[in-house]
Amino acid sequence: MNVDFQHSAGKPPLVLGASGRIGTGFQRLAQMGEWPGPAPLWQVRCGAEPAPGNLVYWDILAENPPEFGPCQGIICLAGVVNGDLALNTALALAAIDLAVAKGCGPVLLTSTSAVYGPADQPVTEHSPCNPANAYGRAKLAMERAVSNYLHDLGDTAPVVCILRIGNVAGADALLLAAQSGVVTLDRFDDGQGPERSYIGMRDLAGVMTHLIGLSARSVALPQILNIAADQPLAMTALLQAAGLDWLWRSAPPMAVRRMVLDTTLLQSLIAAKKLSADPAEMIRQSRLAGWAPAEPPAGYPA
Repeated sequence: MNVDFQHSAGKPPLVLGASGRIGTGFQRLAQMGEWPGPAPLWQVRCGAEPAPGNLVYWDILAENPPEFGPCQGIICLAGVVNGDLALNTALALAAIDLAVAKGCGPVLLTSTSAVYGPADQPVTEHSPCNPANAYGRAKLAMERAVSNYLHDLGDTAPVVCILRIGNVAGADALLLAAQSGVVTLDRFDDGQGPERSYIGMRDLAGVMTHLIGLSARSVALPQILNIAADQPLAMTALLQAAGLDWLWRSAPPMAVRRMVLDTTLLQSLIAAKKLSADPAEMIRQSRLAGWAPAEPPAGYPA
């Protein structure tokens, strides 16, 4: 069942970086009538002119924003996963500047569970960060730059909430790989594969709109917030729910068996609105968003 999140501010949010994996999925949800609240304004860098409907074209690092309708809240999905990773910081600061200029906060900035690095126990927002890859290090640098920037802005700073998001089912590497070929999973000494904190695509949209609604009602948002369902998910369970098979390989020494987010703070903010940890529901949501394959691609083992 869908969690009944609703954005109560009455105005649509502005989604920056709407052409990426999650942004494209969010647009599909809105087209399917599955967006929880007023359909967002979508920002992308370029496209055919004039922009259709609620799509806004501009390069947020190189151009002044065009005129667009009233909005409540900025969801900043804009970022890079390879190449010039320092752009993650520039994009986040540009989103904050936009909120100051337009008066359309709060700003939800997307970070990642990768900032924590490997951990034996569930990690809270106050756990030490020791990212193991360049992407995690870049996102942690973004978070620290944002904290410093907000301090410098002082009383003029908008409300900013940095979301350390777990794996988004349908937009993560697992199901993206399943669209194009056979998935290979690490098998560890206990015979099992990786476990991760996951969230469904529509549940993620629901959390974001709910946070914007809370801020509109003057509820304080934390500056850092873990985002995932409250129970981790085996990658094998997600593939099984999608009707897909996989191949095993022996886990290399640096492979991470389990990466779990402690979502106690998130649960306190969403109250009774429980996020689904059911793999079949996550697959359903990812299919709504256009990501998960509808059937096993050719070449899968029988």
